[in-house]
Amino acid sequence: MNLSTRATTPELMDDLDLATEELRQNLDELETINTWLGGYRPVLAALSQLRPRWPAGRALRLADLGSGGGDTLRHMAAWAQRRRLPLALTGIDANAFMLDYAAAKSAGYPEISYHQADIFSAAFAAQRYDVLTASLFCHHFTDAELVALLRRWQQQAALVVIINDLHRHPLAYYSIKYLTRLLRGSRLVQHDAPLSVARAFTRADWRRLLAEAGIERYQLRWCWAFRWQVVIPGQ
Repeated sequence: MNLSTRATTPELMDDLDLATEELRQNLDELETINTWLGGYRPVLAALSQLRPRWPAGRALRLADLGSGGGDTLRHMAAWAQRRRLPLALTGIDANAFMLDYAAAKSAGYPEISYHQADIFSAAFAAQRYDVLTASLFCHHFTDAELVALLRRWQQQAALVVIINDLHRHPLAYYSIKYLTRLLRGSRLVQHDAPLSVARAFTRADWRRLLAEAGIERYQLRWCWAFRWQVVIPGQ
């Protein structure tokens, strides 16, 4: 596999009409993989940095873009509950099946709601939040699409944009490729998990994309296991 540049092959999960029991299994598998590999730490660590800036007298309004199965939102809700920090969490996704799945899994978290939306639409762009998060979402877009989204997200977020995505690296690619086979993962996870890494980013990619978006102030950190944490101040 040539990992010198980002792959452009679509993932099976990019099909917005996908609504099968196989997709449900895939979402369960992704939550397990993220839990094993510390996939929630980049977002939770960035949220922890925000504690001195938490709004007084109200809940912090946060939207998770491409929320999928809602697992990142549930981890954020649990994190905030332990610290008695008020959060109003909204999961944004275009796939109705995923939204229904996520809502059912999040029934014990009244601070989480879900909304179907096109993130490229003017109606969504007009919505303001304190924080926008995007976990394992950015690699689904082309460079040009992502540059436009980064500009828009910075304008939508009053405090910060928090991005958690994969590091395109041979060790990450082949590890997840053979791990999902060894564990007899679903067809979806065996196809999409290594492809997600191939579609992901190097440090140079992030620096170039942020520069093209006109974003000069940001934090870019590598996190185990093969994740990038990008924190962009809002406007």
